[in-house]
Parts: sequence; C-alpha cells; structure tokens
Amino acid sequence: MAKSVHEIVNSEKFKKLVAKRWAVSFFLTFLLFLFYYGYIGMIGYAKDVLKIKFGEATNLGIILGVGVIVGSWFLTVIYVLWANNSYDKTVSELKKELK
Repeated sequence: MAKSVHEIVNSEKFKKLVAKRWAVSFFLTFLLFLFYYGYIGMIGYAKDVLKIKFGEATNLGIILGVGVIVGSWFLTVIYVLWANNSYDKTVSELKKELK
C-alpha cells in the first residue's frame, strides 16, 4: 500500500535516517575542523615543532599541511561510502513506499 509523503516524513524510519545523517555529518565536520584548526593552532603556538626538518627541503609543517588536505579527502571518501552503502539504500526504500 502506497503511503503519503506526510506519512513517510512522520515515520520513525525517516526520522532515524535524518538523525543518522546529521550525526555522521556533524562528526565528520568536527574531525575536519579539528584537523584544520589544530594545524592553524600549531602555526600560531608551536612554530618550533613545525620547523623540525625531514630531509633537506621538507619540514613537519609541510607534511602536516599536506596531511590536512589528504585528511579532508579521506573524510569525504568516508562520507561518500557511508552515503552509497547505507543512506541511499534507505532513501530508495522510502521512495518505494510512496508508489
């Protein structure tokens, strides 16, 4: 039996889906801010640590800066994998209930 949009939106399944999406989004955003602002904080307060040399032309600051960029890509990959494997399946199930 097809359900109305109002029934779907008020269902527990939909509410759990929305809550889960927000939880995943906020957690990954928190991690991204932690990476970025941690790096910026180190630039402001731990310059001596960032000056540690690795080789002739590389220091810890460069490595951590690249790490922030790669870390943001990694968090994006985590979100995409979660969305493709969990979120989208549940959305498809809810759409089928509308027909």
